[in-house]
Amino acid sequence: MGSSPSASKSASGVAQSNGRETGDADGSGNGNGNSNGNGNNSKTLTAVKKVKPRCRTLGPVANLEEHVKSDWWRRVFNSLYLKTDGDVVEDDAITRDEITSFLQILSTPPADAIILDLCCGQGRHSLELARRGYKNVHGIDRSRYLIQKAKTRVRKEGLDIRFREGDARKIDYPADTFDIVLILGNSFGYFETVNDDLRVLKEVFRVLKPWGRILIDVADGAYIKSTYDPRSWEWIGDKYFVCRERSLSLDNQRLISREIITHVEKGVIEDQFYAERLYDKEALTNLFSNAKFSDVVFHGTLTPDSQRNQDLGMMAQRLIVSSVVKKEWTTLKPKRGEQKKNVAVLLGDPSKPDPLKPGSTFDDDDLYTIDQLKSALRNAEDYNVVYLSSHNTLVSDLMKLKGKVDYVVNLCDEGFLNDARKELHVPAMLEVLDIPYTGSNPQCLAFCYDKSLVRGIASEMQIPVPEAFFIKPEDSIFELRDVPSVFPVIVKPNFGDSSFGITQKSVAYSLEEMVSAVTDIRGKFGYEKPILVERFLNGKDLSVGIIGNPPESYVVLPIIEEDYSELPPDLPRICGYEAKWMPESPYSKLKSIPANLPPDTEKFIVDCCLKLFERLECRDYCRFDWRLDEMGNPYLLEVNPNPGWCWDGHLAKMASQAFISYSEVVKLILQAAEQRLKLTDDHFGTIELLNAQTLAQV
Repeated sequence: MGSSPSASKSASGVAQSNGRETGDADGSGNGNGNSNGNGNNSKTLTAVKKVKPRCRTLGPVANLEEHVKSDWWRRVFNSLYLKTDGDVVEDDAITRDEITSFLQILSTPPADAIILDLCCGQGRHSLELARRGYKNVHGIDRSRYLIQKAKTRVRKEGLDIRFREGDARKIDYPADTFDIVLILGNSFGYFETVNDDLRVLKEVFRVLKPWGRILIDVADGAYIKSTYDPRSWEWIGDKYFVCRERSLSLDNQRLISREIITHVEKGVIEDQFYAERLYDKEALTNLFSNAKFSDVVFHGTLTPDSQRNQDLGMMAQRLIVSSVVKKEWTTLKPKRGEQKKNVAVLLGDPSKPDPLKPGSTFDDDDLYTIDQLKSALRNAEDYNVVYLSSHNTLVSDLMKLKGKVDYVVNLCDEGFLNDARKELHVPAMLEVLDIPYTGSNPQCLAFCYDKSLVRGIASEMQIPVPEAFFIKPEDSIFELRDVPSVFPVIVKPNFGDSSFGITQKSVAYSLEEMVSAVTDIRGKFGYEKPILVERFLNGKDLSVGIIGNPPESYVVLPIIEEDYSELPPDLPRICGYEAKWMPESPYSKLKSIPANLPPDTEKFIVDCCLKLFERLECRDYCRFDWRLDEMGNPYLLEVNPNPGWCWDGHLAKMASQAFISYSEVVKLILQAAEQRLKLTDDHFGTIELLNAQTLAQV
């Protein structure tokens, strides 16, 4: 069985009666305790020995289904359950293997993921998750006995898990609480009606965050129907003997089971009936769809390796299924007397084409990124937030909000109408409307959109840049004197961001390959603007992040470098379009790691970044890309004002090296803007947060 469903695994409803106590001490049945019944009390009374009541079995029954109570699961999950099902549910090796498989299916969630183990039983899966470093695990089960057992075990191991009693049909948590909900160990399908099972899934949908995931393992109904044993028996140790009867329900949708447990000394100690619904893949898919889940995926089957290897029953073969929640965040009601800032978050328009994205459309990854941002802003708690993403009505929407919001959070790095060349149009529009906003101004965005222009400014400031030359749109023949003296080179669009046009073919080792790369950018990407050809550097590929506004209040985040160790040796070491937009590419495996730089090199790079931040009039946050040559000398590649704000972007990765969460990164950017706009008297808190969290890890 599983655990109790109002939280549970594979269970039983009880058809038992109290045994009768023994009669009078003398066996006469007269009830007065006298030997002769005449009221004479002169004889010493014999002490009455009470015998523990036994379970009275019903004997043979014609119809198992008639004896199943609708709430059988209330009485089954006790110490006997841990004996009869202990070959699976008390086997630590089985639990470890299951958790390993489930985490792989869920793409190894981060350690701070908030996880609900629904119908957790004695907490075997919750405990294993906590042992593996998961810090926010919650467990719910209907069985008081099993929850107490779980609490005892978690105290004994010194782990931090929140266990509570509860009904799976009414989960006592607010909406949008969990990243993951698990229903494991065949703990689904215990209720009498399909509607109750649907209520469970609807509650899970409610408490999951947008893009949260559910994973369940449940008996393979089609398999069980064709293979169940009508009668079976097994010994459990030397003392317990269990007999089972099974039959399909009248509607053929549930397996009805009877379990008689006999103790060698005490006789029959339990005679219980239970029923579990048999779901096949089609029925589960329909049920998940009715509960509004998306992307239902089956991940094969699960068969436990029981050491007892006898009657596995409903645990014999289970389906593993996962699904995703796609919904809007639930609107939070403001607390009475709470003072919050009113902000409008301006985003790209998902309804319009975006030529930078594969397929030129917003896909699920983009929508997930937006929801992660919304989650971060909810965690900030200090803001009332509205979101603007319809560019057709953007001007009128902003005019309506003028005077009603403290400022606009400009995260429209796609540009107005999703045109990257019009990224500067968004802050220009806000300037015209006199609405304060986060991030850099139009002039800064215009400067940095032109890579050659940034190179020129950097050179004037004695900041090193790689040797390069410029190809105009009308150029079709290149003078040899224009070509860099040393190959390899990298060919890239002079205008643009998000690594548009930069692929493995962009790195050229000869004049012929360089011409081919230029042709590829113009033909495949449809880019007819100037092209920049730079000397390709083979050293460390670095990113530097700054949050705040130098020189007064800012922090430089830990520098990171790209880890190319898993990239096939024949591919050039670049983090280009394939790494960011093509998950099937070998480049998708790139990771960012802390950069190990000589102190003098790191100081030089940081000093140059701070000078450029001020010279280019960047604001609130910025990212700088650098690369070392084979001798370890640093060269500036690009400056990125209003850099990617996504949860898995380089800025977030740099912050994570300082133990700053994504939610904190978003809040820090807003705090930097508020201080610059003089909307707060609070000191910009990045340095304090950075120091405090770094010290906390020492």
